[in-house]
Amino acid sequence: MQPSRITEVLNRPLGRELLARRLARLAYVAEDGTPRAIPIAFVWNGAEIVMCTPTNAPKLRALRHNPAVALTIDTESRPPAILLLRGRAELDEVEGVPEEFLLANGVPDMTPQQRAEWDAGAGSLYEAMVRIVVAPTWAKLIDFETTFPSAVAELTRRREERAGRG
Repeated sequence: MQPSRITEVLNRPLGRELLARRLARLAYVAEDGTPRAIPIAFVWNGAEIVMCTPTNAPKLRALRHNPAVALTIDTESRPPAILLLRGRAELDEVEGVPEEFLLANGVPDMTPQQRAEWDAGAGSLYEAMVRIVVAPTWAKLIDFETTFPSAVAELTRRREERAGRG
């Protein structure tokens, strides 16, 4: 997919709205070859999805072996709005708690006392973390009004063709 097309999808109002959410589903292939899909907090920095995880997370071994990932960011409403992304996970180990982890976990919304307690807890738990950074190489936005999953779009086209013959 051309970078300009990815940018166009991500810059649509609905794309920007979904990228402002805090929870995605990350899909990857585990070391045993089986698929995994996990919920994970994220932030969009304008060019990349950034997720943070402990240095001992099992997904890191799998991502080092096979960095190909897919992400889904969606709504619970009907019809759902869905942003589908694909890319490669780049792993960046950092000391302490990354700023993206704080942003993704709602730290800016806390009172000063809540923030101090949270920082103390996070700081005592995470001596280091790994930033999982994904620059989208493919993107699709589905709103079930103007865009549909490819199978539904194909069925709609076939139905219209049949109606045109009848």
